[in-house]
Amino acid sequence: MPGENLTRDEARERAALLSVDGYEVALDLRSAVGEHDGDGPRTFRSVTTIRFRSNEPGAATFADLIAPSVTSVSLNGRDLDPGQVFDGSRILLEDLAAENELVVDAQCAYSRTGEGMHRFVDPEDGEIYLYTQYEPADSRRVFANFEQPDLKAPFRFEVRAPEGWTVWSNGAGELTDGVWRFAETKPISTYITCVTAGPYHYVTDSYERTFEDGTKLRIPLGALCRKGLAPYFDSDDVFLVTKQGLDFFHDHFDYPYPFGKYDQAFVPEYNLGAMENPGLVTFREEFIFRGKVTRASYEGRANVILHEMAHMWFGDLVTMEWWDDLWLKESFADFMGAFSLVGATRFTDGWITFANRRKSWAYRADQLPSTHPITADIRDLQDAKLNFDGITYAKGASVLKQLVAYVGQDAFLEGARRYFKRHAYGNTRLGDLLSVLEETSGRDMGTWARGWLQTAGVNSLTPQVLLDAEGRVEELAVVQEAAESHPELRPHRVAVGFYRREDDRLVRYARAEVDVDGPRTVVTELAGAQAPELVLVNDDDLTYCKIRFDATSLATLREHLGAIEDPLARALCWSALWNMTRDALLPASDFIDLVVRFGRRESDIGVLQMLHAWAGSALTHYSPASSRPRGEELLAETALRDLRAAEPGSEHQLAWARFYATVASAPDDLQLLRGLLEGTEKIEGLKVDQELRWTFLEPLAAHGAVDETVLAAELARDDTASGKRHQVRCLAARPSEAVKAQAWAQVVESDALSNALVEATIAGFTQASQRELLAPYAARYFEVIERIWTERSIQIGMDVVRGLFPALQDSPATLEATDAWLAAHEGAAPALRRLVLEARDDLARALRAQALAND
Repeated sequence: MPGENLTRDEARERAALLSVDGYEVALDLRSAVGEHDGDGPRTFRSVTTIRFRSNEPGAATFADLIAPSVTSVSLNGRDLDPGQVFDGSRILLEDLAAENELVVDAQCAYSRTGEGMHRFVDPEDGEIYLYTQYEPADSRRVFANFEQPDLKAPFRFEVRAPEGWTVWSNGAGELTDGVWRFAETKPISTYITCVTAGPYHYVTDSYERTFEDGTKLRIPLGALCRKGLAPYFDSDDVFLVTKQGLDFFHDHFDYPYPFGKYDQAFVPEYNLGAMENPGLVTFREEFIFRGKVTRASYEGRANVILHEMAHMWFGDLVTMEWWDDLWLKESFADFMGAFSLVGATRFTDGWITFANRRKSWAYRADQLPSTHPITADIRDLQDAKLNFDGITYAKGASVLKQLVAYVGQDAFLEGARRYFKRHAYGNTRLGDLLSVLEETSGRDMGTWARGWLQTAGVNSLTPQVLLDAEGRVEELAVVQEAAESHPELRPHRVAVGFYRREDDRLVRYARAEVDVDGPRTVVTELAGAQAPELVLVNDDDLTYCKIRFDATSLATLREHLGAIEDPLARALCWSALWNMTRDALLPASDFIDLVVRFGRRESDIGVLQMLHAWAGSALTHYSPASSRPRGEELLAETALRDLRAAEPGSEHQLAWARFYATVASAPDDLQLLRGLLEGTEKIEGLKVDQELRWTFLEPLAAHGAVDETVLAAELARDDTASGKRHQVRCLAARPSEAVKAQAWAQVVESDALSNALVEATIAGFTQASQRELLAPYAARYFEVIERIWTERSIQIGMDVVRGLFPALQDSPATLEATDAWLAAHEGAAPALRRLVLEARDDLARALRAQALAND
């Protein structure tokens, strides 16, 4: 059998042969508790019955299952020898009838990697918590199935669990005779089925709506988390955003929520932000805040809640046929998350966050060698796993925002309504969506799709301003450029804004909306206007592009960036300047200087926190070694200045405190951090809660200012799952050869750590202040990554290959070593090569930026 990595061709062949009528899945999870005997993995019993039809009686196919062992297999009452038909990932099914029943009894393994049935032991109280996570293809780790999105079917789950536990699944459940039995689902794909079990803390609410025809809809709401997080769980706010979202989507989609109840589970050691399992959405538990956080954190959580809710229609009700069209759900959910955030919740500035944070992710991904069209070429499941990226999510959402400007919001939403009704419980391709949008808008969607969905790369737009003798605009043109590797020029609907100073403010005094097409577009509407001090192309962020500036505008920003009155325009300028830094058009020291001078004037807390992250990257990656000490000193001085100047108790004060910790290295700075921890130093209004304590401890550990004893004492103070992750990170951050060797061995030579502790160890290991200490691991990295990719799960493989790449050894020698590995491993797994190519590109970009600073 070919193995775990299902290909698109295999999936198409199987979909052409089969249709699935239903699943019955019985899981016995009582083995999750108690002692584990034996050397093998801890397992649970999984019995699956699949009823399916074949349009070619006598044909052969296979079912998917990844399990340590199979007890029995029965096809149409005929017992099959597991040793003959099961190869570890597939079950061979020969001589199919027109109507078939497959029964598989297997021992499946609990997971420590967040894939399949994840088992977590809470260090605080010893309780066991289980949850499943499948996308794109890990339900086969829990039950036998046909693991592809276009073989939808109804599911019935029943679960035996330890006494005292509660179990949740997609449908409503009840406990009878020691078994949890769940209502049959609507036809859904395997990857969005879900089971969560354990002694979770659970709170309930309900949503009710009366439609215009008088019919009523009632949706039971639930929210759950570990008992240890219950004191911090602000479920009221989760339910508030949930209800606001349900109102918004019912108002705009004209299709009632189709999946009965709506539970939201916040689970430990989760690899993703969240997953849209219908009726049981799962989230990473870090969305429950143990300490004080800024408004941006609450906004981020609300956006994710709404993103997952949008999936109930885009993705769950109507699902892509294969992972090529993953964007059909992810781009829409990403766009709808921001659209509903602004339209339904208190976070009315959500488009600023979208412009500043989400599009930054997209711009980076779209300039990597692995960039791809939004409608991607996904050959197999490993390709699919890596395509949950900035293109599929954030670029796709940006392009949909452009599409709304292109066809109009009413036509766009009417297209969505027709799409749901026409394809409910079915599977679609790109053409299915384009056809309804052509109906509702009257526009040719094919041309738009070819330019935006079927080509890769990001365009840059630069203003050219010609003034007449009287100082007025004689001609304004927008020049569009593309990278040589992706030379496509696209149609852009943009707003161009003119700004000038009025008192101490930089305000817009003229604006024109125009269609930019081709290499140069003249904006006639702004001819004759007074000369601008700043020209902002893509004002209001209507399109997806990199903004460039003419010389006058750039000079204005250098002196008056903080004076831009409109927060979205200001965020767009910051984003453009960051792109120029990454593109080696603006020295990193200049960007750091802008943050030093204007960061304190940033009113939007999400933008400020993004500036902190960008300044850190500018220092670590884009500054040459000779200028890093001064840059670090300058950022630390700035962070402390603005920490002390911020309003006591404000979220800006908290943001500056966290940033200060990331740039503190001088003895006085480290002494202040320690004093704040021990209570011998105070900054008015700054509450050093447990999360902030760990934030301060990491730089102290990384610079050798605290030892293992101090970190052990802190863990005793915070003996929780979160505390353990923080301690592991701080332990790995210590500046010692022995510490680094131990951390490397724990991640590379052993698979004993859970996914969350692998992540924490890697984060602690890679400290920017420890370049020399980490240098020996550059060569070792290239020696081990192919083995890691082969032996570990794809999630852990991705974490290790990305996280341990020697990016801090930023020299041509590392670039040459990377090229040598790529040349010697042309036959390595394409997904592995993609990760190495992406890391290589980031390193090459850093070296170009450093070279600019040295010129």
